[in-house]
Amino acid sequence: MVPADDGTLLHVGVTGQGPDVVVLSGGPGCVHYLEDDRLAPRGMRAWYPEPRGVGRSGGGPHDLGRAVADIEAVRRAGGIDSWVVLGHSWGSDLAVRYALDHPDRVASVVGVAGHGLHKDRTWSQAYESSRHLEADIEVDWAADVHAALSASFVQWIHEPELLRRLADSDVAMTFIAPQHDIRPSWPLRQLAALVPHGRFEELPGVAHNLWSTAPQVWVDHVTRACTATTSPKS
Repeated sequence: MVPADDGTLLHVGVTGQGPDVVVLSGGPGCVHYLEDDRLAPRGMRAWYPEPRGVGRSGGGPHDLGRAVADIEAVRRAGGIDSWVVLGHSWGSDLAVRYALDHPDRVASVVGVAGHGLHKDRTWSQAYESSRHLEADIEVDWAADVHAALSASFVQWIHEPELLRRLADSDVAMTFIAPQHDIRPSWPLRQLAALVPHGRFEELPGVAHNLWSTAPQVWVDHVTRACTATTSPKS
């Protein structure tokens, strides 16, 4: 357990050895479904902070600022100068926020199957119309944490300086969209085009929850992405 800066105890799993990567799972408000050494990027030390108010972590509903501060508390407790930030789904969007708030602590961002920084009606319509095609994977989650973080996310993406901050970011960011994800990939393509050191990839033959349905593909691709991208040094 790692104490946050307000004393709340956070569950943090750690696997492997090598350069550090913090792994952020989706939701928001889901337990850390990626905490498994078989899913970790090879040759790296992976950190799995479970969100406060969820699963084995204390606390309750919180906003994005608190979520970022909790990740920072884990980094400091581990004595880590900087790390790769790997996020899946909602975790990809949180990774971008963390990188904007703490760029000096981020070697690179790797976002897989993210939502993107938007609240677009046509995206939601496309997603809702295809939900019946996506296999259900049972993951425990906390509804109150989900609601609080979702509301905070909407506030954040409406901030007037957000796009300027993205366009000025020196952090290398790779966004990976599974070919068969029912979530439209255009927001990730836009992010990759907006950030100066952005890259977009489409991953063929897999769906949103490839960590479960195609775990070896997940491991191979996140290993490559996490070890291939680093931010420019000033």
